[in-house]
Amino acid sequence: MIEIGVDFGGTKIEAAALSENGRFLARRRTRNPGDYEAALNAVRDLVGEVEKEAGARVDVIGVGGPGSVSPRTGVMRNSNTVWLNGRRFREDLEVTLGRPVRLANDANCLALSEAVDGAAAGERTVFAVIVGTGCGGGLVVDGCLLDGANGIAGEWGHTPLPWAGGDEIPGPECWCGKRGCVEKWVSGPGMARDHAVRTSQVLSAEAIVAAARDGDVASRVTFERYIDRLARALAVVCNILDPDVFVFGGGISNVQEIYERLPGAIRPYVFSDVWEAKLVPAAWGDSSGVRGAARLWR
Repeated sequence: MIEIGVDFGGTKIEAAALSENGRFLARRRTRNPGDYEAALNAVRDLVGEVEKEAGARVDVIGVGGPGSVSPRTGVMRNSNTVWLNGRRFREDLEVTLGRPVRLANDANCLALSEAVDGAAAGERTVFAVIVGTGCGGGLVVDGCLLDGANGIAGEWGHTPLPWAGGDEIPGPECWCGKRGCVEKWVSGPGMARDHAVRTSQVLSAEAIVAAARDGDVASRVTFERYIDRLARALAVVCNILDPDVFVFGGGISNVQEIYERLPGAIRPYVFSDVWEAKLVPAAWGDSSGVRGAARLWR
């Protein structure tokens, strides 16, 4: 049995065909054109290419992307690729592809991929953490993806930064319309914004981490603030879900120091006398999204 998934990202679109045992049979990527109709056609073309290379046509397609579908209206919402919001994305993909489509949030796809045969394989409760350009989350329990009664399970990035100090209130304005969202603090741009406010230096998150490693005091202090905020945000997830594993994706998941520093930073905020959980990078890296999408019909 061949499975085909599509990872619909803000800057790139990827399609892949997987064998039943999870081996890549074909992969294709292209730039996201940034236009709705053109993007639908790009998905169609990529799916056609991977089917041709894999030598088979499949009856259903899985797609992971930013945001979620409203169960009330059927239209996209909550996407930071804002031109998707208000569109009947799943239905339009079905028309364009000529077959049924199952659509899920990209963080949910990462969680499913890693729970099936990645860094969290065999674990009961898996929470995926995406920290990069934005911030997202996904939840798998006993191998099943949970998207919730309203399709918003795992949206920890749009909760308020917990245990906020005086200089963190009300917090920066978020694209969602609220202020002080976790995403505005623990995304890559959030780290860069915090550093610029404190130092007047305009550096990327990657540059801040590199400077901290080289001994720059201001960058090291910025990174320490970042770890504390990320720890507070994840402690709330611990207090609600108590996952066995946190699997990290996104650009900041490549920073090895977060796996060394976070356990000790999370523990004081957890409502328990003891707290242990695994914190691991996604085994499939940036391929997790497309692999999870391919498995949405399982």
